[in-house]
Amino acid sequence: MTEDGQHIIDPENVTAAEAAIVDASTAEALAALFKALADPTRVRLISALADTELCVSDLTAVLGMEQSAVSHQLRTLREWRLVKRRRAGRLIYYSLDDEHVRDLLMRGLAHVRHP
Repeated sequence: MTEDGQHIIDPENVTAAEAAIVDASTAEALAALFKALADPTRVRLISALADTELCVSDLTAVLGMEQSAVSHQLRTLREWRLVKRRRAGRLIYYSLDDEHVRDLLMRGLAHVRHP
């Protein structure tokens, strides 16, 4: 701001920011993704599935939770396309939907563990 109260705008910076800003629908989708990751139980589920697929029984043992609670969270993660399932006979195995989910987890962990 100048001495006479006028705002100084740098047209080059404004143009660059306008070119980089995400559109509203993309921003909403990304916010929904972060909302999905905002629950500690869902983060723990994703971390358990980061390197291997597990069935609900395995996940209940790993997390120390009731099967109904684990199933509810898995359903939510499936709706947000963060995990997928595979049926093998009577069992259903869950894994991360794709490598992007694991990458999000690893980058987030690196950020929170950084001193």
